[in-house]
Amino acid sequence: DWKIVQHEIIFQGYFRMEKYSLQHEKFGGGWTETFQREIFERGSAVAVIPYDPVRDKVVLIEQFRAGGITTLERPWMKEIVAGIIEPGEEQQEVARRETLEESGCKILQLEKIAQYYVSPGGTTEQCAVYCGRVDSTGVGGVFGLDHEFEDILVEAVDLTQAKVWLNDGSLNSSATIIALQWLLLNRDRLRQEWV
Repeated sequence: DWKIVQHEIIFQGYFRMEKYSLQHEKFGGGWTETFQREIFERGSAVAVIPYDPVRDKVVLIEQFRAGGITTLERPWMKEIVAGIIEPGEEQQEVARRETLEESGCKILQLEKIAQYYVSPGGTTEQCAVYCGRVDSTGVGGVFGLDHEFEDILVEAVDLTQAKVWLNDGSLNSSATIIALQWLLLNRDRLRQEWV
C-alpha cells in the first residue's frame, strides 16, 4: 500500500511540476518514513514510425530539441513522429493527426507496438508507440505548425540506412529506438500483411 501525505503544484508554465510527500509499505514489513518527490507533469504522448512496406522505407523527421542543448553539439534529433494526447483524444486520432502535421503522410493502417513510462522515477508521462503504414512516394520537405514553433525536416529513408543509424548511435530518442527495433523484428510479417 502507499499514501500521499501532502501534494502541491510548485511550478506551472509550459510544463508543470508537482511536489508529493509520500509513504509506502516496505517489502520487509512496515512503512517508509515520509519522503518527497517532484514529479514532472507533461501529459502522455503517442509516437508513430511511418513505414512504407512497398518501398521498404521509414519516414523520419529531424527537429531542434531543447533537451539536447547541454549534451549535444548539435541539438537537432532524427526521430519518429510524436505528439501529446489532448483531452478527449484517442491514441489513434493523435497518431493520424501528428503524422499528417509533422510529415505530410496519411496513415493507411496502424499497429500498436508498445506503451511505456518514459521515466517513472520523475514523470507520469507515458508514450504509446505505433507503426503506421504509409505511401512514402514524394515524401520530404519541411513541416510542422508555426504556432507550436515546429520546424521539422522530413525524409523517407531506406530501412537499411535507418538500421545503420540505430547501430551507430545516431538515433538517440527512446521512442525512435523502440519503434525501429520492433520494425526490424516485424518487417517481414508487415511486408506480407500490408502489401
